[in-house]
Amino acid sequence: MDSLWDSLLDAFATYTVVFRILGLLVAGGIAKLGVRVLIKRIVAQIVRGVKKAHKVDDTTELNASPVAALRSVQRARTMGSVLNSTATWVIASIVVILALSELGFSVTALVASAGIIGAALGFGAQSIVKDVLNGLFMVFEDQLGVGDVVDLGLAEGVVERVGIRITEIRDISGTLWFVRNGEILRVGNHTQDWARVILDLPVPYESNIEEIQAVLLESAKSFSASPEWRRKILEDPEVWGVQSLSAEAITLRLVLKVRAGQQWAAERALYRVLKESLDRSHVDLPPLNRMVMDNRDNSRASQARVSEEAAAKDTSDSRKDDD
Repeated sequence: MDSLWDSLLDAFATYTVVFRILGLLVAGGIAKLGVRVLIKRIVAQIVRGVKKAHKVDDTTELNASPVAALRSVQRARTMGSVLNSTATWVIASIVVILALSELGFSVTALVASAGIIGAALGFGAQSIVKDVLNGLFMVFEDQLGVGDVVDLGLAEGVVERVGIRITEIRDISGTLWFVRNGEILRVGNHTQDWARVILDLPVPYESNIEEIQAVLLESAKSFSASPEWRRKILEDPEVWGVQSLSAEAITLRLVLKVRAGQQWAAERALYRVLKESLDRSHVDLPPLNRMVMDNRDNSRASQARVSEEAAAKDTSDSRKDDD
């Protein structure tokens, strides 16, 4: 036993630097794990507090709760994602510096050299610095969060992850887009605060506008009062009136203010309700391509009439010649 212990001590004395570096790596891994657990617990505590305050069991039920509650959950999760990324970079940098110092490099010289190298690389790595700063500002200003549906110009879809350099967007077809934060010049957030459903419905030109507007408004109000939708609709529906005119139809605009993220489902459901109401009122929506088809048919009919008249004239002329 003593010989084994002596062998271990000799090995430790011989490979002291190696064991110290391994210890640094293990300590860095433990620190990273500890920070992740701490951040996860803080985020979970915030989410639990919001759910408890609004008496819901799942965050998906917050769609029918005040908008600030849902934004608090989204922002907490986004901040957790960014802090995890930042903590990983900071711990890795500390471990690398300490490991180099164990190998005999001067830490002071390393820090000074890092400052000079950083200034030099600043000109060549401006895009990376821009990515990091822009990502931090987007999170702190609450421009977007995990779970938001956004339009970044470069990509449009659901935000799955916000990092300090990259934002991941999943579009409607399932493609995952990796967008550099520094390339984001504008953010259109479809799921922040509230949204508006806008329906443009063409009706026959000869229709009574007042009657059809009354039918649309009554149907929309009954829809907004339904148990499924009354907590998701923020204001009474409105008919703004005639949106456009054409030779074949009058387009009426109906609008409805809903909670953020509900506009697409509300639009589909409202279209179905309006269709059923128009059917009961015996209002048929006009085919918007009818005029083009009619003109084509009329031109063919005109050509046929011209051909018949020409043939009749030729027959009459031939008979006159025979006489």
